[in-house]
Amino acid sequence: MKRLRLRLNPAYALVAPYVLHGLLFLGYPLLFAALLVVHRWDVLTPMEFVGLKNILRLARDELFFRALWNTGLFLAVHIPLQIALALGLALLLNQPLRGRGLFRALYFLPVVVSGVVVTLLFQQLLAYENGALNELLRKLGLGRVPWLISERWAMPSIALVATWKNVGLYVVLFLAGLQQIPEEFYEAARLEGAGAWQMFWRITLPLLNPTLVAVVVLSTIGGFSLFIEPYVLTGGGPMDATLSGMLYIYQQAFYFNHMGYAATLGLCYALVIFVVVWLQRRWVEERVHG
Repeated sequence: MKRLRLRLNPAYALVAPYVLHGLLFLGYPLLFAALLVVHRWDVLTPMEFVGLKNILRLARDELFFRALWNTGLFLAVHIPLQIALALGLALLLNQPLRGRGLFRALYFLPVVVSGVVVTLLFQQLLAYENGALNELLRKLGLGRVPWLISERWAMPSIALVATWKNVGLYVVLFLAGLQQIPEEFYEAARLEGAGAWQMFWRITLPLLNPTLVAVVVLSTIGGFSLFIEPYVLTGGGPMDATLSGMLYIYQQAFYFNHMGYAATLGLCYALVIFVVVWLQRRWVEERVHG
Protein backbone atom coordinates (compact mmCIF):
# COMPACT_ATOMS: atom_id res chain seq x y z
CA MET A 1 0.00 0.00 0.00
CA LYS A 2 2.85 2.36 0.82
CA ARG A 3 4.43 1.77 -2.58
CA LEU A 4 1.07 2.37 -4.25
CA ARG A 5 0.63 5.70 -2.42
CA LEU A 6 4.12 6.78 -3.55
CA ARG A 7 3.28 6.03 -7.15
CA LEU A 8 0.07 8.05 -6.93
CA ASN A 9 1.66 11.02 -5.17
CA PRO A 10 0.72 14.21 -7.16
CA ALA A 11 4.26 15.52 -6.67
CA TYR A 12 5.54 12.94 -9.16
CA ALA A 13 3.19 14.33 -11.80
CA LEU A 14 4.49 17.84 -11.15
CA VAL A 15 8.18 16.94 -11.48
CA ALA A 16 7.69 14.45 -14.29
CA PRO A 17 7.89 17.05 -17.13
CA TYR A 18 11.22 18.36 -15.79
CA VAL A 19 12.62 14.86 -15.37
CA LEU A 20 11.54 13.91 -18.90
CA HIS A 21 12.98 17.15 -20.25
CA GLY A 22 16.31 16.46 -18.56
CA LEU A 23 16.43 12.88 -19.79
CA LEU A 24 15.52 13.80 -23.37
CA PHE A 25 17.55 16.99 -23.86
CA LEU A 26 20.46 16.46 -21.45
CA GLY A 27 20.86 12.83 -20.49
CA TYR A 28 20.29 11.26 -23.92
CA PRO A 29 22.54 13.71 -25.85
CA LEU A 30 25.35 13.20 -23.32
CA LEU A 31 25.13 9.43 -23.56
CA PHE A 32 24.95 9.55 -27.35
CA ALA A 33 27.95 11.91 -27.49
CA ALA A 34 29.91 9.57 -25.22
CA LEU A 35 29.05 6.71 -27.61
CA LEU A 36 30.20 8.75 -30.62
CA VAL A 37 33.61 9.43 -29.04
CA VAL A 38 34.74 5.91 -29.90
CA HIS A 39 33.07 5.79 -33.32
CA ARG A 40 33.44 7.32 -36.77
CA TRP A 41 30.04 8.37 -38.15
CA ASP A 42 29.08 10.59 -41.08
CA VAL A 43 25.29 10.24 -40.58
CA LEU A 44 24.83 8.56 -43.98
CA THR A 45 26.62 5.27 -43.18
CA PRO A 46 26.60 3.02 -40.08
CA MET A 47 28.91 3.83 -37.18
CA GLU A 48 32.41 2.36 -37.25
CA PHE A 49 34.22 1.61 -33.99
CA VAL A 50 37.58 3.43 -33.93
CA GLY A 51 38.59 3.16 -30.26
CA LEU A 52 40.63 6.13 -29.05
CA LYS A 53 41.42 7.59 -32.48
CA ASN A 54 39.17 10.62 -31.99
CA ILE A 55 40.83 11.45 -28.67
CA LEU A 56 44.33 11.06 -30.14
CA ARG A 57 43.31 13.27 -33.07
CA LEU A 58 42.08 15.94 -30.66
CA ALA A 59 45.40 15.92 -28.80
CA ARG A 60 47.19 16.73 -32.09
CA ASP A 61 44.61 19.17 -33.48
CA GLU A 62 46.33 22.58 -33.58
CA LEU A 63 43.22 24.24 -35.00
CA PHE A 64 41.16 23.23 -31.95
CA PHE A 65 43.74 24.74 -29.62
CA ARG A 66 43.77 27.84 -31.81
CA ALA A 67 39.98 28.04 -31.38
CA LEU A 68 40.39 27.70 -27.60
CA TRP A 69 42.99 30.49 -27.62
CA ASN A 70 40.69 32.73 -29.68
CA THR A 71 37.82 32.08 -27.27
CA GLY A 72 40.10 32.94 -24.35
CA LEU A 73 41.04 36.24 -26.01
CA PHE A 74 37.37 36.98 -26.58
CA LEU A 75 36.55 36.27 -22.91
CA ALA A 76 39.46 38.46 -21.75
CA VAL A 77 37.93 41.44 -23.56
CA HIS A 78 34.26 40.59 -23.30
CA ILE A 79 33.78 39.72 -19.62
CA PRO A 80 35.52 42.71 -17.93
CA LEU A 81 33.99 45.11 -20.45
CA GLN A 82 30.51 43.68 -20.08
CA ILE A 83 30.58 43.58 -16.27
CA ALA A 84 31.98 47.12 -15.95
CA LEU A 85 29.47 48.49 -18.43
CA ALA A 86 26.50 46.62 -16.95
CA LEU A 87 27.37 47.56 -13.36
CA GLY A 88 27.91 51.22 -14.29
CA LEU A 89 24.61 51.40 -16.13
CA ALA A 90 22.80 49.61 -13.31
CA LEU A 91 24.19 52.06 -10.72
CA LEU A 92 23.07 54.95 -12.94
CA LEU A 93 19.62 53.52 -13.64
CA ASN A 94 19.13 52.79 -9.94
CA GLN A 95 19.10 56.53 -9.27
CA PRO A 96 15.79 58.47 -9.22
CA LEU A 97 16.24 59.91 -12.73
CA ARG A 98 13.48 61.17 -15.00
CA GLY A 99 12.66 58.63 -17.75
CA ARG A 100 14.40 55.83 -15.85
CA GLY A 101 11.88 53.21 -17.00
CA LEU A 102 12.34 54.18 -20.64
CA PHE A 103 16.14 53.90 -20.43
CA ARG A 104 15.86 50.49 -18.73
CA ALA A 105 13.68 49.27 -21.60
CA LEU A 106 16.05 50.70 -24.23
CA TYR A 107 19.09 49.00 -22.73
CA PHE A 108 17.26 45.68 -22.53
CA LEU A 109 15.88 45.90 -26.09
CA PRO A 110 18.96 44.37 -27.86
CA VAL A 111 18.62 41.25 -25.69
CA VAL A 112 15.25 40.35 -27.22
CA VAL A 113 16.28 41.16 -30.79
CA SER A 114 17.47 38.22 -32.88
CA GLY A 115 21.23 37.71 -32.65
CA VAL A 116 21.46 37.23 -36.43
CA VAL A 117 19.65 40.53 -37.05
CA VAL A 118 21.95 42.39 -34.65
CA THR A 119 25.03 40.82 -36.24
CA LEU A 120 23.89 41.70 -39.77
CA LEU A 121 23.34 45.27 -38.62
CA PHE A 122 26.89 45.48 -37.27
CA GLN A 123 28.19 43.88 -40.45
CA GLN A 124 26.95 46.96 -42.31
CA LEU A 125 28.26 49.35 -39.66
CA LEU A 126 31.74 47.79 -39.55
CA ALA A 127 32.24 47.18 -43.28
CA TYR A 128 35.62 48.39 -44.51
CA GLU A 129 34.20 49.87 -47.69
CA ASN A 130 31.22 52.22 -47.12
CA GLY A 131 30.67 51.09 -43.51
CA ALA A 132 28.98 53.75 -41.38
CA LEU A 133 31.72 53.75 -38.75
CA ASN A 134 34.54 54.08 -41.27
CA GLU A 135 32.63 56.82 -43.07
CA LEU A 136 32.45 58.72 -39.78
CA LEU A 137 36.19 58.25 -39.23
CA ARG A 138 36.87 59.47 -42.77
CA LYS A 139 34.84 62.65 -42.18
CA LEU A 140 36.84 63.26 -39.01
CA GLY A 141 40.03 63.05 -41.04
CA LEU A 142 41.04 59.65 -39.70
CA GLY A 143 41.92 56.53 -41.62
CA ARG A 144 39.59 53.60 -42.13
CA VAL A 145 39.93 50.65 -39.77
CA PRO A 146 39.74 47.04 -41.06
CA TRP A 147 37.34 46.02 -38.28
CA LEU A 148 36.44 42.59 -39.63
CA ILE A 149 39.21 41.78 -42.11
CA SER A 150 42.26 42.27 -39.91
CA GLU A 151 43.65 39.63 -37.54
CA ARG A 152 44.34 42.43 -35.07
CA TRP A 153 40.88 44.01 -35.08
CA ALA A 154 38.46 41.17 -35.88
CA MET A 155 38.17 39.54 -32.44
CA PRO A 156 37.92 42.83 -30.48
CA SER A 157 35.21 43.93 -32.93
CA ILE A 158 33.28 40.72 -32.31
CA ALA A 159 33.68 41.23 -28.54
CA LEU A 160 32.18 44.72 -28.84
CA VAL A 161 29.21 43.40 -30.84
CA ALA A 162 28.55 40.62 -28.31
CA THR A 163 28.85 43.06 -25.40
CA TRP A 164 26.36 45.47 -26.97
CA LYS A 165 23.94 42.60 -27.61
CA ASN A 166 23.99 41.14 -24.09
CA VAL A 167 24.73 43.98 -21.70
CA GLY A 168 21.03 44.69 -21.08
CA LEU A 169 20.50 41.29 -19.49
CA TYR A 170 23.26 41.87 -16.94
CA VAL A 171 22.03 45.40 -16.25
CA VAL A 172 18.71 43.87 -15.19
CA LEU A 173 20.48 41.35 -12.93
CA PHE A 174 22.59 44.05 -11.28
CA LEU A 175 19.52 46.27 -10.83
CA ALA A 176 17.73 43.43 -9.06
CA GLY A 177 20.75 42.96 -6.79
CA LEU A 178 21.05 46.66 -6.02
CA GLN A 179 17.39 46.93 -5.06
CA GLN A 180 17.86 44.18 -2.48
CA ILE A 181 20.37 46.27 -0.48
CA PRO A 182 18.62 48.01 2.46
CA GLU A 183 18.76 51.81 2.30
CA GLU A 184 19.46 51.88 6.06
CA PHE A 185 23.03 50.74 5.42
CA TYR A 186 23.73 53.80 3.25
CA GLU A 187 22.05 56.15 5.73
CA ALA A 188 24.23 54.82 8.55
CA ALA A 189 27.34 55.18 6.38
CA ARG A 190 26.48 58.80 5.53
CA LEU A 191 26.11 59.58 9.24
CA GLU A 192 29.62 58.17 9.73
CA GLY A 193 30.89 60.51 6.99
CA ALA A 194 31.52 57.86 4.32
CA GLY A 195 31.91 59.04 0.73
CA ALA A 196 30.37 57.57 -2.42
CA TRP A 197 33.42 55.43 -3.22
CA GLN A 198 33.62 54.07 0.35
CA MET A 199 29.92 53.17 0.32
CA PHE A 200 30.35 51.42 -3.03
CA TRP A 201 33.42 49.47 -1.90
CA ARG A 202 32.27 48.67 1.66
CA ILE A 203 28.52 48.20 1.18
CA THR A 204 27.41 47.86 -2.43
CA LEU A 205 30.08 45.52 -3.76
CA PRO A 206 30.09 42.99 -0.86
CA LEU A 207 26.29 42.82 -0.76
CA LEU A 208 26.23 42.51 -4.53
CA ASN A 209 28.57 39.52 -4.40
CA PRO A 210 25.95 36.80 -5.20
CA THR A 211 24.78 38.80 -8.22
CA LEU A 212 28.36 39.47 -9.32
CA VAL A 213 29.25 35.79 -9.13
CA ALA A 214 26.13 34.89 -11.11
CA VAL A 215 26.93 37.50 -13.77
CA VAL A 216 30.54 36.32 -14.08
CA VAL A 217 29.45 32.69 -14.43
CA LEU A 218 26.66 33.46 -16.91
CA SER A 219 28.82 35.76 -19.03
CA THR A 220 31.61 33.18 -19.08
CA ILE A 221 29.31 30.40 -20.21
CA GLY A 222 27.75 32.77 -22.74
CA GLY A 223 31.22 33.74 -23.96
CA PHE A 224 32.20 30.10 -24.47
CA SER A 225 29.01 29.76 -26.55
CA LEU A 226 30.25 32.37 -29.00
CA PHE A 227 28.96 31.32 -32.41
CA ILE A 228 26.60 33.70 -34.25
CA GLU A 229 28.94 36.69 -34.36
CA PRO A 230 31.98 34.95 -35.92
CA TYR A 231 29.75 32.75 -38.11
CA VAL A 232 27.96 35.74 -39.66
CA LEU A 233 30.62 38.46 -39.51
CA THR A 234 33.84 36.66 -40.41
CA GLY A 235 33.17 32.94 -40.90
CA GLY A 236 36.04 32.29 -38.47
CA GLY A 237 38.58 34.36 -40.44
CA PRO A 238 40.75 36.12 -41.26
CA MET A 239 43.38 33.36 -40.98
CA ASP A 240 41.26 31.61 -38.28
CA ALA A 241 41.66 34.65 -35.99
CA THR A 242 37.98 34.55 -34.96
CA LEU A 243 37.45 30.80 -35.05
CA SER A 244 35.69 30.08 -31.74
CA GLY A 245 35.38 26.69 -30.08
CA MET A 246 31.67 26.40 -30.87
CA LEU A 247 32.18 27.39 -34.50
CA TYR A 248 34.95 24.81 -34.92
CA ILE A 249 32.76 22.05 -33.44
CA TYR A 250 29.93 23.11 -35.76
CA GLN A 251 32.24 22.98 -38.78
CA GLN A 252 33.48 19.47 -37.91
CA ALA A 253 29.91 18.23 -37.40
CA PHE A 254 28.01 19.87 -40.26
CA TYR A 255 30.62 20.90 -42.85
CA PHE A 256 32.66 17.69 -42.79
CA ASN A 257 30.16 15.25 -41.19
CA HIS A 258 32.76 14.15 -38.61
CA MET A 259 30.13 13.45 -35.96
CA GLY A 260 32.34 11.26 -33.78
CA TYR A 261 35.16 13.79 -33.72
CA ALA A 262 32.71 16.68 -33.16
CA ALA A 263 31.27 14.83 -30.16
CA THR A 264 34.79 14.36 -28.78
CA LEU A 265 35.46 18.07 -29.21
CA GLY A 266 32.14 18.94 -27.60
CA LEU A 267 32.75 16.86 -24.47
CA CYS A 268 36.29 18.23 -24.12
CA TYR A 269 34.95 21.76 -24.57
CA ALA A 270 32.28 21.20 -21.89
CA LEU A 271 34.99 19.97 -19.49
CA VAL A 272 37.07 23.10 -20.17
CA ILE A 273 34.03 25.32 -19.47
CA PHE A 274 33.33 23.49 -16.20
CA VAL A 275 36.92 23.88 -14.95
CA VAL A 276 37.18 27.55 -15.97
CA VAL A 277 33.83 28.48 -14.39
CA TRP A 278 34.68 26.64 -11.17
CA LEU A 279 38.08 28.36 -10.86
CA GLN A 280 36.61 31.71 -11.80
CA ARG A 281 33.83 31.48 -9.24
CA ARG A 282 36.27 30.70 -6.45
CA TRP A 283 38.53 33.57 -7.50
CA VAL A 284 35.68 36.11 -7.59
CA GLU A 285 34.32 35.05 -4.19
CA GLU A 286 37.76 35.23 -2.56
CA ARG A 287 38.43 38.66 -4.08
CA VAL A 288 35.13 40.16 -2.96
CA HIS A 289 35.15 38.64 0.53
CA GLY A 290 38.85 39.44 0.98
